[in-house]
Amino acid sequence: MAKHPPKQPAAFLDRDGTLNVDVGYPDSLEKIVLIPGAVEAVQLLNRAGYAVVVVSNQSGVARGYFDEARVQAINRGVAEMFAQAGARIDGFYYCPHLPEAAVARYRRACGCRKPAPGMLQKAVREMHLDLARSLIIGDKYSDIAAGKALGLQAVLVRTGEGARQHARYGADDAIPQPDYIADDVLAAVRWLLKVV
Repeated sequence: MAKHPPKQPAAFLDRDGTLNVDVGYPDSLEKIVLIPGAVEAVQLLNRAGYAVVVVSNQSGVARGYFDEARVQAINRGVAEMFAQAGARIDGFYYCPHLPEAAVARYRRACGCRKPAPGMLQKAVREMHLDLARSLIIGDKYSDIAAGKALGLQAVLVRTGEGARQHARYGADDAIPQPDYIADDVLAAVRWLLKVV
């Protein structure tokens, strides 16, 4: 009987506001500016043996601002930006849906839009990941809720929407809370990996 290789833990990272500056609905690679420390954060995760998986709500598709091909092209460009700096992103998953979408075919409540954990579950299946040793980092409480739904360690970053969202939801016991709040993705990774 053939042995399967051991499953790899995943670091699920939000994109806009966590890895790159949140400019609203980026419709071109030219609008992607990496947050300082993002490359080093991904390098640390690479060295620690984590699969780095970007999980991103992309409701700009549902709103009619751009199509899925544009999202995929930007994701390829982001992967290349990291690769050129010596960091590897192993996968990208995104949700184009929105219950109140302007584009009818994307108008639905789905299991992949964070705070639902569907994107993470799909990545676990497709990439042979070890969910029990995985973690999530994001700038929104929807990122935290998606991770907590699967029992992951979760860190909220203060970049993007993080500081505003923490001020709004930080004391709300009805909302899943992060394990830690970090200034940015690099600080989050250092905390999770216990790197000084």
